[in-house]
Amino acid sequence: MLVARDIMTPNPVTVRPDDPLGVAVERMRSRRCRRLPVVEGDRLVGIITDRDVRLALNSPLVLHERRSDQLLLEHVPVRACMTPDPITVSPDTPLIEVVRLMRDHKFGGVPVVEGDRLVGIITETDLMDLLIRLLEFGVDEIPWSRMRRPERASAFPIPSGAPSSNASRRA
Repeated sequence: MLVARDIMTPNPVTVRPDDPLGVAVERMRSRRCRRLPVVEGDRLVGIITDRDVRLALNSPLVLHERRSDQLLLEHVPVRACMTPDPITVSPDTPLIEVVRLMRDHKFGGVPVVEGDRLVGIITETDLMDLLIRLLEFGVDEIPWSRMRRPERASAFPIPSGAPSSNASRRA
């Protein structure tokens, strides 16, 4: 059985709560990631995402000019925008539980901790890498017909008698 430690990214790039938002943005850009654990020492205290930063810079409640963004990036601390005490998993959490947690909460990533010490992170990219390996090396042995999800009801029901293909719905 696969567990979190099998696919996590160990020792992820982090920021501190008192770092300015600009530091978080630069680390996300340079590492090409969308979230950073926030730590004090090696203790996880939060997580900040690119969405958190966008919301802080583009608040509909505060009108400002674009040049003000630089001031915000330099002076607003990560702690003002991060999610404190994020949901976490341990290195021994079964991967199926991690995936369900991410799906159910619509998380793009989840920190991996031992106690309150950050040891890694699992992201959508880690899961996609695993899927690629499965597809390349052994997915043919899996009985996929037994694993298909039941069909979901369409969010946009098609009237009876109407064609059901996507091509026929384009206008």
